[in-house]
Amino acid sequence: MSVYTTYNDVTVPSFMYGTAWKKDATAHLVEQAVTSGFRAIDTANQIIHYQEALVGDALLALAEQGVKRETLFLQTKFTPVNGQDHRTPYDVSADITTQVEQSFQSSLEHLHTDYIDSYVLHGPYSRGGLGAEDWEVWAAIERLYQSGVAKTIGVSNVSAGQLRMLCEKAAMKPMFVQNRCYAVLGWDKDIRELCATHKIIYQGFSLLTANQDLWADAQVRTIAERLRIGPAQVIFRFAQQVGMLPLTGTTNPQHMKEDLAIEEYSLSPEEVQSMEMIAI
Repeated sequence: MSVYTTYNDVTVPSFMYGTAWKKDATAHLVEQAVTSGFRAIDTANQIIHYQEALVGDALLALAEQGVKRETLFLQTKFTPVNGQDHRTPYDVSADITTQVEQSFQSSLEHLHTDYIDSYVLHGPYSRGGLGAEDWEVWAAIERLYQSGVAKTIGVSNVSAGQLRMLCEKAAMKPMFVQNRCYAVLGWDKDIRELCATHKIIYQGFSLLTANQDLWADAQVRTIAERLRIGPAQVIFRFAQQVGMLPLTGTTNPQHMKEDLAIEEYSLSPEEVQSMEMIAI
């Protein structure tokens, strides 16, 4: 598997396994994904949608099988109160800085590690622009990076305007942006262009679930037939060829292997251009 390199010279595998909505199957699926060849794992300290502690259980089992911590890229997130239920991993009455510190420490314990490869703000507090809470939470995340316990930092579910403000005014701009990626919105083109300008790696999630109509699209089918791969692999390979780092959350062992094999194939420049415009 090839790697991408962040602007602060940290390498990350070019495909990431996402653990959202896996519930009690999380540990088994993470083991399966790593055994299949994935070396980057995405999770969050948010019990509504993730079981971060079960990711940690999988990491312990994998360590017993000889998979060393340093061979894996672990990404987790700080989720603000408005994205949590009553099972928050921090004191909701504490200030935001303390909440970030408590959540981060909890993640270290869940994942049985003393550092996180990528620590991501799950989403800004504000819907438009960035408010005082956003600047406080980002400053707390910056301090984790500066202390060395978070090797890279990023932000998810962010708008172009918010990302632009963060890049212009923050002491440390993100190394990653992770967004849900819709073909009808040009595959998040505005955000991707900002990322390219600032040398930020764009992570695309829900590439399949947010674009289910494309599975039957004639262009996608034609490319799939030419390459002798499935429509899902066409979408993932397109994503990589335009500079995205795709996430997959497949629970199917065969699909894991097929997804990891996509770098053996290439869309032509004309096919990439047609995919860029496919739903606009």
